[in-house]
Amino acid sequence: MERLKEALKRISEIDYAAMRQTQKRLDNLTKPQGSLGRLEELAKQVAAVTRNLTPTLKNKVIFTLAADHGVADEGISAYPKEVTAQMVYNFLRGGAAINVLARHALARVVVVDMGVAEKIKNQKSKIKNFRDKKINFGTKNMTEGPAMTKEEALRSIEAGIEVFEDEFKKGIDIAGTGDMGIGNTAAASAIIAAITGSLVEDVTGRGTGIDDKSLVKKQEIIKKALSVNKPNPNDAIDVLSKVGGFEIGGLCGIILAAAAEKIPVVLDGFISGAAALLAYQLKPKAKEYMIASHCSAEKGHKIVLEYLGLKPLLNLDLRLGEGTGAALAMGIVEASVKILTQMATFQSASVSKKIER
Repeated sequence: MERLKEALKRISEIDYAAMRQTQKRLDNLTKPQGSLGRLEELAKQVAAVTRNLTPTLKNKVIFTLAADHGVADEGISAYPKEVTAQMVYNFLRGGAAINVLARHALARVVVVDMGVAEKIKNQKSKIKNFRDKKINFGTKNMTEGPAMTKEEALRSIEAGIEVFEDEFKKGIDIAGTGDMGIGNTAAASAIIAAITGSLVEDVTGRGTGIDDKSLVKKQEIIKKALSVNKPNPNDAIDVLSKVGGFEIGGLCGIILAAAAEKIPVVLDGFISGAAALLAYQLKPKAKEYMIASHCSAEKGHKIVLEYLGLKPLLNLDLRLGEGTGAALAMGIVEASVKILTQMATFQSASVSKKIER
């Protein structure tokens, strides 16, 4: 609990003076004012987050957290439970979508076992970016009672904080969030329904690609979990413990730790959105450090983004997770900073300014 308290204490308001100064420079670059749209908004946000008028985003890190879910035993996924562990090995071998897109973005991937249902044997890995923070071998079935204890919920958040802090020592300029866990869209839907007050039907999608019959079943299972557990919508730890997942708690910790260290954090999709809601409840100022990479095809994600007041950079119908959307968006965020720091001003380029009439 102390690690979480310390992180929350260190999250402060972003530097709005830096944002105003950045706006002045952007307005003096060789272009019509505001003509680079969202890129200008991103540049201002990064400057305000980092308290740096000439930021660089060289060190990019994507945190892909994995865990299993007891509710998967209800048959709500198109894939068997063992796929979670199999995909972790795929991440470690460098063969997953996140590995490809991270290489493209020149980002490193940190894979974290937060609660996979089997022991991950790291010696099979060709890379060293694996962290074992296993809270338990998967959550319990949330239709029968709490998914985890409150102690486990706190440990999952603090494990995420610890992973970020360890990587921060090696250098992080921008962070991204990602996930893996069969059944985790059900947990995310339950979290989102609990916190936002939305109907389960409005925040529950097809996840890994289930059919209509399975979708109805999934919605009923989430309703049952909410009815059985009655999570307190004003208590993030209560919501996480009753209907959440270890990787979702870990991602909440990553987001909070990034904010505490004044690092912009690029959110991936639906699962990361649920984690962002928890982080926002624990510390509303953490929202100022978040950048929404994309709007997921998973229907509840739009509700999350609207609730948080975040505007996604991309809309590519992605619904994979892993951090894939974050990897794609990092390049856009980096481009915005390069516009700020590398583009010529009217004075330096000897270009005439707009005619004042």
